[in-house]
Amino acid sequence: MNQRSAPTTFQSAAQEVESLRGLTPAGVQATATLSARRWLVLALNIVTLGVLLLGLGRVLGTGGWTVTDVVILIAFLFGAPWTVLGFWNAVIGLWLLHGADDGLDQVAPFAADGEVATPIAIRTAILMTLRNEDPERAFRRLRVVKDSVEATGEGAWFDYFVLSDTSDVAVAAAEDRLAAQWAGEIGGTSRLTYRRRTDNAGFKAGNVRDFCERWGDRYEVMLPLDADSVMSGDAIVKLARMMQAHPKLGILQSLVVGMPSRSAFARIFQFGMRQGMRPYTMGSAWWIGDCGPFWGHNAMVRIAPFRDECHLPVLPGEGPLSGAVMSHDQVEATLMRRAGYEVRVLPQEMGSWEENPPTMLEFAKRDLRWCLGNLQYLKLLDLPGLQPMSRFQLVWAILMFLGLPAWTLMIALLPVKVIEDAGIADYPSGLAAVLYVLFLAMYLSPKLAGFIDILLTGGGTRRYGGTGRFIASALIEIVFAFLQGAVSTFRTTLFMVGLAFGRAKIGWNGQSRDAHALSFTTAFAGLWPHLLFGLYIFGALMLLSPTVLLWSLPLTAGYVLAIPFAMLTALPALGRWFAQSGLCGIPEDFDPPVELLAVANLPAIANEASR
Repeated sequence: MNQRSAPTTFQSAAQEVESLRGLTPAGVQATATLSARRWLVLALNIVTLGVLLLGLGRVLGTGGWTVTDVVILIAFLFGAPWTVLGFWNAVIGLWLLHGADDGLDQVAPFAADGEVATPIAIRTAILMTLRNEDPERAFRRLRVVKDSVEATGEGAWFDYFVLSDTSDVAVAAAEDRLAAQWAGEIGGTSRLTYRRRTDNAGFKAGNVRDFCERWGDRYEVMLPLDADSVMSGDAIVKLARMMQAHPKLGILQSLVVGMPSRSAFARIFQFGMRQGMRPYTMGSAWWIGDCGPFWGHNAMVRIAPFRDECHLPVLPGEGPLSGAVMSHDQVEATLMRRAGYEVRVLPQEMGSWEENPPTMLEFAKRDLRWCLGNLQYLKLLDLPGLQPMSRFQLVWAILMFLGLPAWTLMIALLPVKVIEDAGIADYPSGLAAVLYVLFLAMYLSPKLAGFIDILLTGGGTRRYGGTGRFIASALIEIVFAFLQGAVSTFRTTLFMVGLAFGRAKIGWNGQSRDAHALSFTTAFAGLWPHLLFGLYIFGALMLLSPTVLLWSLPLTAGYVLAIPFAMLTALPALGRWFAQSGLCGIPEDFDPPVELLAVANLPAIANEASR
């Protein structure tokens, strides 16, 4: 089972057999069903985008077309598709959650057999990848994962690896000491291996590949974890059983959700993600099916095809898009599917957690790394043998970031458009307002669908501390989403402009994970361009049309408020108050699972507030 297999020609014999039977490689779903769903989603998106374009064209063309109008229309073509697809994913997901009797079965037909409590019979390596992280923190998380797996009674089938790329000598020494101490505590049965590379070749993907080359023959499956990851033993064993029941599942993961935090920024961000991610992922998994995404961690990965077929190329050239692929996960997903194995998401929250950045600036660092990595896909679109849906996934990942400067450009041209349209007697202001409100609703639709999901679920708001607290938190998160969205969009736009001129410096290093304050100097140094851009928009619109300025506030207020917004949401005092009051709390704040209690002491007052 674990012997190294010969490389395939992108499609295994087993896949060909399943294709002839009209099934996906794992044999759990009809390809005709997936094809029909994909054509339906394509039609819905084309029609919706067409209606929006017709309406926008009517507004822009009033009084005759100008260069500004053409630029705005082209920018809209880049920026709108992501929002439109997000809207339909949310609508489909909400229908599956509350309108369909067999919603989960339609999305995850592979799950039924995996839920049978069959004994585990495949060996799994649980990996934690590190680079200059807090060793005590990381090892404690891995200990918690191991203890939770052992508690299931299936612990003998799991081994543990700490894969370090740490360059800091002091941190490396601490890692080595903690690994030796842990191995000594649990003796020869520990099945714990610590390895440190002397370089960071290939970044995290290179770290995992080194594991596959050195130890991969010993295991059927691996479970990569980041330094901030925690998973419950029940979740790990459940996913392992599914992988065992379906040998043609190549990558399988459930929803990864945020951990309780005392950072106001992290709390608000993950509160919104917690609801919105469920219907959005349900909807997308319904039609993406066997060509699903891979988020790079907290996922079961079948080692043999990953090692033999998912080797990432080194991108040629000297520019910022060359070298090792930084956003490795989605490329690996497409290569896994090319090798004849399914990549699936189980859109359920089932004991898989991560930490979110504690400040706006830390969030931006992570976002820019993803931006650079996704744009590298431009050099990978011609990879041979990819499934059409897999190639679409790469295009879509690129478009996610290409759409951001498009929105910035549209906002930058808003004062120019006001000047050009001044004096038009029959300007369709009503249509413009309808389109604007409609698009804002579509932009918020994953969040709104998530809020509706909780409100419709019996006992749903109780898990969030009660209906009143949940609604108040939802309102806070919507305001936060607009402010944070403006900051992220403009920062990414500046970064992409730098990329166009060959200037980009993104590393792969340890991240700050604890709540901490931002000084005015630090916030100003990172966000002064936002303020300058905001002053241009506000000043121009205040002079030209205060009415348009008021309408624009959801999209533009974040520019002028970027610095105080970053400082306020980073305040430890505000984070403590949020935690004490239970605002923007997630279910784990009010009923913490044993794994998270073992990792850290959660706010006791939040538990009291929920009773």
